[in-house]
Amino acid sequence: MIPMGTERRRPAMGIRENVDHVRERIGAAAERALREPDEITLVAVTKTVEPPAIAEAIAAGITVIGENRVQEAERKFESGLPAVEKHLIGHLQTNKVRKALELFDVIQSVDSLRLAREISTRCEAGGLSIDVLVEVNTSGEDSKYGLPPEEAVETIGEIADLGGIRVRGLMTIGAFLPDPEDVRPCFRQLREVRDAVEEKVIPGVSMDHLSMGMTNDFEVAIEEGATIVRVGRAIFGERD
Repeated sequence: MIPMGTERRRPAMGIRENVDHVRERIGAAAERALREPDEITLVAVTKTVEPPAIAEAIAAGITVIGENRVQEAERKFESGLPAVEKHLIGHLQTNKVRKALELFDVIQSVDSLRLAREISTRCEAGGLSIDVLVEVNTSGEDSKYGLPPEEAVETIGEIADLGGIRVRGLMTIGAFLPDPEDVRPCFRQLREVRDAVEEKVIPGVSMDHLSMGMTNDFEVAIEEGATIVRVGRAIFGERD
């Protein structure tokens, strides 16, 4: 049996070939988990990627892109990218919320009640609403953002009372480890938090999405129930 990850060591390819290869890997992981590939949304992570390469990925079939920083995204989006759904996947500072609401269709990184309140205030002031995912810190690392798993259900209940916000699921950044199998507990824990939220039947909250898994480990994330995977290097190559 070929160890998971061996297929990544292949000659360099173009963006279109990379997108196709990632989709093949998504399909294989879904098959192992007895799932359908179309249950999983591929978000192309475009951090540090310039507009021409992003446009190439969109031409290759990418329909959702994810940016980490509001300021970087604003510069790129002003260049006139082809129509695509835009997700904010990086930490959002409260002083950047207004601009984020102008730029993004989904905020995946709501990591505190304080941030959720600021989003709600801005949405209500502008007559807006936005889909969000609540970020959970499943690795326990101080360097990562997100709610502690044991506080997530209660906090999501409080977020649900805020106007202008539609909670659509959860997001996590697993521990960055060489062996994807070692990250599996992070993904399993996010799924368990999802189950606990669903058991509470919180009005206005749906757990449609689990956003988890990146280039190193998205196959394991799919096996554990990911509906969204965030892939950058496997599409665009190594970052500078």
